[in-house]
Amino acid sequence: MNAHAFTSDVAFTPTVKAIQARKGSRQSYARVEERGGWQAVITPDLAAFIALQTSAFLSTANSDGQPYIQHRGGPAGFLKVLDEKTIGFADFSGNRQFITQGNLADNPQAFLFLIDYMLRQRIKIWGTARVVENDAELMAKLMPRDYKARPEQVILFTVSAWDANCPQHIPQRFEAADVAAALGERDRRIQQLEQEVLRLKAASKGTDEE
Repeated sequence: MNAHAFTSDVAFTPTVKAIQARKGSRQSYARVEERGGWQAVITPDLAAFIALQTSAFLSTANSDGQPYIQHRGGPAGFLKVLDEKTIGFADFSGNRQFITQGNLADNPQAFLFLIDYMLRQRIKIWGTARVVENDAELMAKLMPRDYKARPEQVILFTVSAWDANCPQHIPQRFEAADVAAALGERDRRIQQLEQEVLRLKAASKGTDEE
């Protein structure tokens, strides 16, 4: 059971609130709290955003509080919303340091950071996470089809609260595949126009010779 008075208290500790009060932002965040704080479940809009992501950052901390951030990537849809509180993904074999797994064994608190550079949107998700090993059925459900990676285990992330940030200071970037597709479409359009110009020139020449 959540012991926080508001969902946003997962981040807004008494110390954070004191600093907000000193620096003048506490009143605006207090209004957010009056409305119940941040969302605590995965809404349809958030689920749609998650389904588009090809990259995510998972933060954990060990028993001493030392934080660690690990990048996770895959094709769009590699992060799967399993229900209104749970996000799951196949954990692919990598450098086999197992820092994230070790941290979660000692401290289940976790954080997901999602950023879409093209849309200039970022989502912060607080919660807990756990590693699931040797569950073939769950792995088959979460493993992206035809993706060239070796799945090692599953990570299940349980959402406590989430918040969306404004686009300020996010540089706009585009996926290489999207740029290639746009350039390919441009080149096809140029070719069509060049063919149309040649056709019109031929038609005009025929008219002049009559």
